Amino acid sequence: MLMEMLRETGALLEGHFLLSSGKHSDVYIQCAKLLMYPDKAEKAIGLIVEKIKDIDFDIVVGPAMGGIIVSYELGRQTGKPSIFVERENGTMKLRRGFTIEKGQRVLIAEDVITTGKSSYEAIEVVEEQGGVVVGIGCLIDRGKGDYKYPVFSALKIEANTYEPENCPLCKENKPLIKPGSRKMAL
Repeated sequence: MLMEMLRETGALLEGHFLLSSGKHSDVYIQCAKLLMYPDKAEKAIGLIVEKIKDIDFDIVVGPAMGGIIVSYELGRQTGKPSIFVERENGTMKLRRGFTIEKGQRVLIAEDVITTGKSSYEAIEVVEEQGGVVVGIGCLIDRGKGDYKYPVFSALKIEANTYEPENCPLCKENKPLIKPGSRKMAL
């Protein structure tokens, strides 16, 4: 069901992409194209809610940009508060008066994870505040599964991911595209 929604909304892209992790890939999932439809967002994120129904947590935290809508909708469907961390001078921080109480059980929310880099940056903020991370809920898990925390994904996909120096797409001189929100040099 989710793969069909990704295709029909144009969220599943093929080409030569620079991921937020710095790695290259031949597949990119632009979840914003799916999440722009509230009915589809509700259904897709409902798949995560099914997987976390037995997880005890107090609050959902999403890293900006990709995790904001996922965090909000997870919060709405579970009746939990939802906040986000965002970059300030290149570092993730809690802003806008958001706080995490010491001992609060936190579910991190993401759109797509490959290495978990944005999630781990959010986790660092949560732990600095005294929060306890119980897992990561995401729409798409395209990683190798070597995460420090349990991941509850709506969809697990296999996608080729390359270190830049070993990227066959670079060797073929295919144009590199950086579609995500994190500012990075091409």
